[in-house]
Amino acid sequence: MTATHEPASVVAARQLAREARERRGVRVHTPTTSPAPYPRPMRVLIAEDEPYLADAVRDGLRLEAIASDVVHDGDSALEHLAVTSYDVLVLDRDLPGTSGDEVARQVVAAGMPCRILMLTAADRLEEKVAGFELGADDYLTKPFAMRELVVRLRALGRRPVDGTPPVVEFAGLTLDPFRREVHRAGRYVGLTRKQFAVLEVLMAARGGVVSAEQLLERAWDENADPFTNAVRITISSLRKRLGDPWLIHTVPGAGYRVGEPASGPA
Repeated sequence: MTATHEPASVVAARQLAREARERRGVRVHTPTTSPAPYPRPMRVLIAEDEPYLADAVRDGLRLEAIASDVVHDGDSALEHLAVTSYDVLVLDRDLPGTSGDEVARQVVAAGMPCRILMLTAADRLEEKVAGFELGADDYLTKPFAMRELVVRLRALGRRPVDGTPPVVEFAGLTLDPFRREVHRAGRYVGLTRKQFAVLEVLMAARGGVVSAEQLLERAWDENADPFTNAVRITISSLRKRLGDPWLIHTVPGAGYRVGEPASGPA
C-alpha cells in the first residue's frame, strides 16, 4: 500500500484544527488564578491561498482574542493593507496574482508600519534568508503549531514601530544595513566591516557631528583603547573608498560628520 504525501498546508490545517479542539476543552476545565496581564489588542491580516488553512488560522487567533481578516491572493492583500492599519501581516509566499514576495517588497517600499510574518512550506536556509531580505520580520514553516504562531505574533506586536526606512539615504550616499551595501550616486562602494560600521553611525546622525569617542563606543568593542588612532585611520581609509569629492568632514575639536561634498581634506 503506497503512502500518500499530503501538502504542508493540509497537514498544518489539520494540526491547527486539532489544537483548537483541545484548547476549547482545556479552557472549560482550567480555573482562572492570577491571570497574566491582558495582551494589547492586535489586528492581523492573513494572506493565505489555501482556504482551509486560512480559516484554521483565523479560528485559532479568534480563540486568543486576536482580530484577523483573511484574503487569498496578493492583490487583495495590498487592497486591504491600503485601507486598514494592521499590526502584523501573516503572508504566504506562494500567493496567486501578486506573489507574497512582491507584496512584502511593496509593504516595505511604502513604509507601512505592519510587521510581516512569512509562511511557507520551504524550510531551506536559502529560502529563509531570501524571505528576510525581502523585509520579513519573522518566518514560520508549514506545518506549524498554533501556539507557536500566537507567541510569534505577540512578540511582533510588542516591538515598537520604527518609522526609519531600512535603507538610509543622505548626501548622495545609500546605505543598506541589511544587505551591508553602500552606493554613491548609484555606484557600489566596497567597504570593510569596520568602515561600514563607522559610516552607518555617521549616516544615522544625518549631518550631525559624531565625536571620535562616540564612534569608538558604537563601532568598536569595549576593549578599544580610548587613546587609539583607529578612528582617524578608519575615517581616512573610508574617505578614499567613497571617492572624490569627499563627503566626510572633520569638525575641529568635535568630531566628524557626513555632508555635501568637499573639494579636499576637511
